[in-house]
Amino acid sequence: MTRKYNWKTGCDVEATMSVIGGRWKPILICHLLDGRKRFGELRRLTPNATERMITLQLRELEADGVVARHVYAEVPPRVEYELTEFGQSLKPILVVMQEWGHAFKARRLAEEAEHN
Repeated sequence: MTRKYNWKTGCDVEATMSVIGGRWKPILICHLLDGRKRFGELRRLTPNATERMITLQLRELEADGVVARHVYAEVPPRVEYELTEFGQSLKPILVVMQEWGHAFKARRLAEEAEHN
């Protein structure tokens, strides 16, 4: 997937979104905040994402230096992913996103309860 972000003149928020934007990237990063995970674990933790989409998103995160991929020469092959030190720097952003999402869900549930 080719990005159209201009690194010289683009907005800083756009730069951030070019790295962590998309439906599954922030979710995968959140799961990796807890530590190294095998591909199968990530697949189970994101059941609504296809295997192909998880693979593509992880590859982009790896290319951006956010995720490190570890391949072990075993049979069957074992692949693990973890956040790099640079990837760990996203933790404050994702924690705030989680808190906001929690408050948003609570608000929507309260609104729904009022209407029922």
